[in-house]
Amino acid sequence: MVPLSHAAAFAVAASILIVIPGPNVLFAISRALTLGHRSAVLSVAGGVTGSLVPLVAVSFGLGAVLMASAILFLLVKVAGAAYLIYLGISTIRQRKQLAAALQSKVASISGSRVFRQGFIVGATNPKTIVYFGAILPQFAVPSQGALPAQFLLLGAIFLVIQAFSDGCWALLAATARSWFVRSPRRLETVGSTGGLMIIGVGAGMALTGTN
Repeated sequence: MVPLSHAAAFAVAASILIVIPGPNVLFAISRALTLGHRSAVLSVAGGVTGSLVPLVAVSFGLGAVLMASAILFLLVKVAGAAYLIYLGISTIRQRKQLAAALQSKVASISGSRVFRQGFIVGATNPKTIVYFGAILPQFAVPSQGALPAQFLLLGAIFLVIQAFSDGCWALLAATARSWFVRSPRRLETVGSTGGLMIIGVGAGMALTGTN
């Protein structure tokens, strides 16, 4: 097992990284502003669940291969970025439908779809991939047991902190959304803004592997 001192140090390091908005946070905020509290929570849940993908990959050795292969890392990064840009464009195109749906209190997107989108963003987030691949090994102690088990334990700590931090960001954004719901024009504006945010996150992912 991971020594308590190492786990505590990892929690501090993870908190510093997570609190800085990255792809998962900005995606959840954009969904919160666009669709409200429920979608905000589902986006965060999807993002945290998606983060299990790079965690398991790193824990069982695939992360080392990914980090060592510039081509594979680039493919993951580009795939995630392209998906976000696609979602952003779709959000902007559907902004008028969004306003009409919210005014009539009809959901414009299913909960399972929101969760799935968040999952894909979390699974392809370069920031998480780099962090797990580069930082997890620094806090593990080979003499304390199997490394995969230690990586999974440290990763679980990371995911708990991520869920709390991302959830706070998203719920704050969803609360602010109530002001926009009073005006169709405001809703169209927030739909466009949310779409641009998603596109910006995708572009950022395409340009850097650590943010």
